[in-house]
Amino acid sequence: MGNGPLIPILGFLTCVAFIYLSFGDLWFDYKREPELGFVSRNGTQFVLDGKPLYVNGWNSYWFMDHAVNDHSRHRVGVMLEAGSKMGLTVCRTWAFNDGGYNALQISPGRFDERVFKALDHVIAEAKRHGVRLLLSLVNNLQAYGGKTQYVNWAWQEGVGLSSSNDSFFFDPSIRRYFKNYLTVLLTRKNSITGIEYRNDPTIFAWELINEPRCFTDISGDTLQDWINEMTAFIKSIDKKHLLTVGLEGFYGPKSPKRLTVNPEKWASELGSDFVRNSESPNIDFASVHIYPDHW
Repeated sequence: MGNGPLIPILGFLTCVAFIYLSFGDLWFDYKREPELGFVSRNGTQFVLDGKPLYVNGWNSYWFMDHAVNDHSRHRVGVMLEAGSKMGLTVCRTWAFNDGGYNALQISPGRFDERVFKALDHVIAEAKRHGVRLLLSLVNNLQAYGGKTQYVNWAWQEGVGLSSSNDSFFFDPSIRRYFKNYLTVLLTRKNSITGIEYRNDPTIFAWELINEPRCFTDISGDTLQDWINEMTAFIKSIDKKHLLTVGLEGFYGPKSPKRLTVNPEKWASELGSDFVRNSESPNIDFASVHIYPDHW
């Protein structure tokens, strides 16, 4: 009789012990999750918490696509964990998939929440492993939709000015499509972390477009105008993150003294210019996609 009051207490402690043994690792992992600060730029240096930051990393463009399905989602965490253990700090990956299989943007202004949650998962996993993400916003190539998909959408809806892929850069309707996508993406509230993308320091920077080329205007004016407009638009919504273009590093007509450095003449006729494009007012740092085996 005298031990009666101890029974509910022992029962409660047993319950607590069971919960801890069952889920303690999850709790511990959550508490260990590193706090990341926003990366900024000071002159020619990346800066974090007032100190110079040196980054290294890798490219895994497929993260969002693999995170959509249960059977492949685990690969994202495995890759991020491997990168983190190797001391890598930044991973570049797609934040777009326009039209087609597992599309994030099904059609202009229509998004698949299932795929958006996959991107939420990618960002949350990156944060958990202390890795930052360089998120690319659209593809110049046709893979994962790219500018071709935007042009097709406008053409199918009868509002496209031209069926040329390069109309992506100058067609007012397509520019509105892309700006709408940017607005939805930047203001997206992560369903896992509860943080809007534009306020999430896990994102190292935005890459405006993967390897832009505009063959129909080799002067480079069309692409330059598009870069200026879209980067200003992004900065009007998100002033916290860095921006880069996503260039291949070729020199154009506006850099005549550097043309001999290009692989061949064709590289100066793509409508892009590494120096001019990177000097756009809202571009924070330059980047080059290098394929030495091909060039």
